Amino acid sequence: MRDVDAAEDWLDSWVASVNTRAATTAELARQVASLTARASSDDGLITVTVGSTGQVENLELDERVHRIPGPDLAREILQVMRTAQQRLSAQVAEQVRQTVGADTETGRAVIDSFDQRFPAPQEPDDDR
Repeated sequence: MRDVDAAEDWLDSWVASVNTRAATTAELARQVASLTARASSDDGLITVTVGSTGQVENLELDERVHRIPGPDLAREILQVMRTAQQRLSAQVAEQVRQTVGADTETGRAVIDSFDQRFPAPQEPDDDR
């Protein structure tokens, strides 16, 4: 009978562990879903806010952007957007560390997903 009791105890412990991980993962998902990140150009003419999946939620352009040639303006907007997305990725990584842990399978998967989608911004080439 002790073997049955031990098996039941192990199963109860395993179920509790799974439930705890599920609750923690759900909490991480809620926290990540509420994140936004914002970045501005060095001159403050362009500001981009991205939502929890990296989508642009807001783009603010100062009136002075009209003086910037179109191709340069487009490049700068994209660079600011990528910076905001990279900041989002850093925020997600911090939430992962605080909830499920960066060393867990879930944590590594979430961090890797954001790092792959939003790599660190590249410095613009001077040859363009």
